[in-house]
Amino acid sequence: MDSSLSGKYDLDPNHSSIGFVARHAMVTKVRGTFNEVTGSGHLDAEDPSKSNVSLVIKAASIDTRNEQRDAHLRGNDFFDMETYPEITFASTSISPAGDDHFTVIGDLTMKGATNPVTIDFEFTGAATDPFGNQRIGLEGTAVINRKDWGITWNAALEAGGMLVSDKVTLELEVSAIKTA
Repeated sequence: MDSSLSGKYDLDPNHSSIGFVARHAMVTKVRGTFNEVTGSGHLDAEDPSKSNVSLVIKAASIDTRNEQRDAHLRGNDFFDMETYPEITFASTSISPAGDDHFTVIGDLTMKGATNPVTIDFEFTGAATDPFGNQRIGLEGTAVINRKDWGITWNAALEAGGMLVSDKVTLELEVSAIKTA
């Protein structure tokens, strides 16, 4: 990675997506995103272990394209967003994992519980946009168990199994702008 990319970056919320995928009724996947996210970090292109990243997600900005489901997710059964309005992530270590790939380990805090999460990121490129901003792109995924954060609501299906999977895949598509 080019050392000129080193510096402080802010997440561009208009060109980034923080989302999730969960299996529903054991037959299909439901996708959602959080529409209000801020984040920043420091990239050390020569020594990624000196890099860091943090995110703050407004939990009430959840959007699964279904108003009734979103209201249920905002309530006590899932995120209890009145009590816990933010979901946060703060990296604790970053290490190279091959060409343009990185392993980011950090603390994810959701619904009052903090647990470590490992996110596999791919550096997707760098460019100067038409406004003169230096941008970098990253895509990442992680699989978590929602029960680790006390999100345990579910309903049994008549044919067996549960309505909502415990396993949730986090999907991060990040465009960040260099600020210093």
